[in-house]
Amino acid sequence: MAACFSFHSDTTPPIHLFLNGSHLKMRTTAVRCLSILLILAVSSAVHACPPSERAALLAFRAALHEPYLGIFNSWTGDDCCNRWHGISCDQVTHRVADINLRGEAEDPIFERAHRTGYMTGYISPEICKLTRLSSVIIADWKGITGEIPRCITSLPFLRILDLIGNRLSGDLPADIGRLRRLTVLNVADNLISGSIPSSLTALTNLMHLDLRNNKFSGRLPRNFGNLRMLSRALLSRNQFSGSLPDSISKIYRLADLDLSQNQLSGVIPSWIGRMAVLATLNLDGNKFSGSIPPSILVSGISDLNLSRNYLTGNLPDVFGQRSYFTVLDLSYNNLKGPIPKSVSEASYIGHLDLSHNHLCGPIPTGAPFDHLEAASFVFNDCLCGKPLKAC
Repeated sequence: MAACFSFHSDTTPPIHLFLNGSHLKMRTTAVRCLSILLILAVSSAVHACPPSERAALLAFRAALHEPYLGIFNSWTGDDCCNRWHGISCDQVTHRVADINLRGEAEDPIFERAHRTGYMTGYISPEICKLTRLSSVIIADWKGITGEIPRCITSLPFLRILDLIGNRLSGDLPADIGRLRRLTVLNVADNLISGSIPSSLTALTNLMHLDLRNNKFSGRLPRNFGNLRMLSRALLSRNQFSGSLPDSISKIYRLADLDLSQNQLSGVIPSWIGRMAVLATLNLDGNKFSGSIPPSILVSGISDLNLSRNYLTGNLPDVFGQRSYFTVLDLSYNNLKGPIPKSVSEASYIGHLDLSHNHLCGPIPTGAPFDHLEAASFVFNDCLCGKPLKAC
């Protein structure tokens, strides 16, 4: 190989590139050198991403405008698998496997600019030509508009779809249930409307569902419980209506359920207090009525917010060692009667808010009441005792 790439001066005959002066040796060495160069060229082409996928990425980039950070400055050269910002490829097939473009991240490109990202434009359907995609993360760019490409549901290997923090509109693709490998669906903080497609409940591998802060409406699917692998369901700040589907009780892995600030109604079902691993339950800012189910106060739920509903009746006198709350917010309801003395028997209550109800009688003494402020009890009918005025 050294002889193939040696240099000679203007006064040295080219024949001196080769250590043997015979024509046969020259021809043999030349053929060998050409073969090696050809192998290197073919090897380089094999290890580069396919030209069709490079073209698809460039078309995807052409639909977006990022004026401040130069996110796409590295998208040059023939090999999109080689140091293109946010692009990862399969090491064996060299097909594009991941698009990871975040507008807010711990990355030198943001630190140098002293700002978060801002990008306009739309998500081009050309992205669907990258048929081996496993994850698509185009998050927190604040200015990307348009709809989610309908063809996104044709990506058979997609596991993560994260489009949080843009200005996407329209509805979720009706056949999103085709993405059977999907484990994360995050479209929070957009302008997406319409109802949850019925096919979504076919995503039996889904573990994280985040639809927060959009314009979704309609009822939750009756068979929502088909999402058996779901651990987080975050659907707050939308316009969902109707009652809670009983099938939710079958999601045994569900640890975080946030349905706050919607228009949900009906009673809070007792089964919700018997869910094995549910730790966070936010139902605040809805239209739930009826009484608080006792089971919810002696469960594994540690962060419970039922404020700003139409709940009535007495606060159940069931608190005990299984009652452990970092947050217990029952404010802005129509609860009446006394504060149960059993509240003092809870193993822990960090933040308690009973304000803006119709409670009456003396506030119990001892923990947790000895560290609470008056704001936790104000605007009731006739509560008295510390931290309010004496009875």
